[in-house]
Amino acid sequence: MTTPDSFHARNTLSCKAGEHVYFDLHALVAAGVMSKDKLERLPFSIKVLLESALRNYDGFIVSEQDVKGLANWHAAAPNEVEIPFLLGRVVLQDFTGVPCVVDLAAMRDAMKALGGDPKSINPLVPCDLVIDHSVQVDEFGSKVALTINAKKEFERNRERYEFLKWGQQSLSNFSVVPPATGIVHQVNLEYLAKGVLTKTDEQTGKPVAFPDSLVGTDSHTTMINGLGVVGWGVGGIEAEAVMLGQPVYMLTPKVVGFKLTGKLPEGSTATDLVLTVTQILRAHGVVEKFVEFFGPGLDSMSIPDRATIANMAPEYGATMGLFPVDQVTLDFLRFTGRSEEQVDLVEKYFKAQGMFRTPKSPDPEFTEVLELDISTVQPSLAGPRRPQDRVLLSEMKPRWHKELVDTFGKTVPGEIVRQDSWAGEGGQSASSRVGQVNTATMGAPAPGAPDKSCESKEKGCAVVELDGRTFTMHHGDVVIAAITSCTNTSNPDVMIAAGLVARKARAFGLTRKPWVKTSLAPGSKVVTAYFDKGNLTADLDALGFNTVGYGCTTCIGNSGPLPTPIEQGIKRSDLVACSVLSGNRNFEGRINPYIKANYLASPPLVVVYAIAGTVNIDLKNEPIGVSKDGKPVFLKDIWPTHAEVQALRAECITPEQYRSQYAKVFDGNPEW
Repeated sequence: MTTPDSFHARNTLSCKAGEHVYFDLHALVAAGVMSKDKLERLPFSIKVLLESALRNYDGFIVSEQDVKGLANWHAAAPNEVEIPFLLGRVVLQDFTGVPCVVDLAAMRDAMKALGGDPKSINPLVPCDLVIDHSVQVDEFGSKVALTINAKKEFERNRERYEFLKWGQQSLSNFSVVPPATGIVHQVNLEYLAKGVLTKTDEQTGKPVAFPDSLVGTDSHTTMINGLGVVGWGVGGIEAEAVMLGQPVYMLTPKVVGFKLTGKLPEGSTATDLVLTVTQILRAHGVVEKFVEFFGPGLDSMSIPDRATIANMAPEYGATMGLFPVDQVTLDFLRFTGRSEEQVDLVEKYFKAQGMFRTPKSPDPEFTEVLELDISTVQPSLAGPRRPQDRVLLSEMKPRWHKELVDTFGKTVPGEIVRQDSWAGEGGQSASSRVGQVNTATMGAPAPGAPDKSCESKEKGCAVVELDGRTFTMHHGDVVIAAITSCTNTSNPDVMIAAGLVARKARAFGLTRKPWVKTSLAPGSKVVTAYFDKGNLTADLDALGFNTVGYGCTTCIGNSGPLPTPIEQGIKRSDLVACSVLSGNRNFEGRINPYIKANYLASPPLVVVYAIAGTVNIDLKNEPIGVSKDGKPVFLKDIWPTHAEVQALRAECITPEQYRSQYAKVFDGNPEW
């Protein structure tokens, strides 16, 4: 259907990629629909909705009132009317995306039965499916973990993968990113997203430029908001509707402005920041609202840090959490291998539309405004059951004791003396103190022999034998430590920090505790490339953080089984076992059915807790282990500075890594 363009908004834009048509928002000012000041003060997210309405105005799906209503968006109390939003593309993952492809196949069958051309059935907007939700952590802590897990993934999912391969080969406007490539949201951030999309203009034959926008069949599609791209997660029916050219209908949204000032202090990470933001927004209430970040804190905030915050919009309850397009966005697009022509198009388009943020841009008008000084952010975790339940690292031990009693109905132990018959730090027999148990009531075990008399549900410990080693397990022991999920594995700073913690710990002779199942599931192969270049892979491997796969693993419950003796010990003594993961979901039973308490943490803290082996520890004041020369090692001894992280990042990450890893992204490995 031809757009009437009664607002005379059609304009042209010249850039390195040639001349493009675009629908100029300033035409609404010229037509008297809105004032210049109103346009300048509209939230960036509303401007994207307005541009879509203006460009797609046809008097049928998009009415004149839809355009005028958005142009006069009332910040304090937006009109509660339903508006259509026609999006630019769709992103699917392999679990929730399969039904969409099944329906396309069924429509092709129906078309064939009716005597028509089945090949005429295709998505009407670009659709990308990334296979990332099927890999499971069966093998871990070994150099063959990646190979074994990938082999089992193909064996378990062969029929489904054959079907998706058919879709890749048969459907137009549809692509499939094969298994073992990366997590859908990181692939979207690093490769699929364009910033500005184009399609052929029906009137002139020239390309029409418009803001990149999408829906995805995964709640954390919002991660792309960090790149200035409007998008969020939807159900399969809505995704299919968009695939077939239909709009998403939504109430005119309220927009909560979140002002960020300052910079992260030494010792804190982007994960600590997002857990703080999540707690604030969840407490405020942002369900069915847009959140838009603004303020001077954005000037020095990287796209990976922004994406970390945007990723957890489902956890803080918002439809999305948008960061406007600015110079940082352009730098990231260029660094990650987008063409100079594409970057130039993004810059010219957003500046022409008045949608390009600069430090001098006026603050938009918002429905509500919140504020955070980033310099106040402290190292944190979240748990044991909900992502908004933030716990300061400095308060973790007493909070754990409270959770043990109030949430899980257990008794807080006194001091526990562990003398276990396994080679610990530095190859010597391990002896450590956990909690505050009265050893007189337990009996002091002989050196090198665990106290088997302690094993009971009442005393909260179990004796376990695994791989020729015997040790005691207690409430609060960490049995899974996983660097996993899209929230953090897209962020080089926290990933490099994890590698540096491993390097420093390895130098002291520290390693993971034997009851901890460790895993590393990078969000893309670029992570492996910069780990290798920075010589961090060997350090992570030495602590058991071998790469187990490229995809969503532990965070969605694909953590795989615990070693049988560990599982049996937990069940025998009804232990409240824990996991620490760099994920975004931590509901009881989600990570593993035998783990009751789950804590979200930054990748470097995941490594630290794997070494400590328990959450029942004051990491600020108590040692996490004993060095090879018999001296206590504290968190401060192995925690990297911001300068160390940035120096290694500059040394080991290059644009060529992105170009190389994504050059044949749709081809996959030989088995695919």
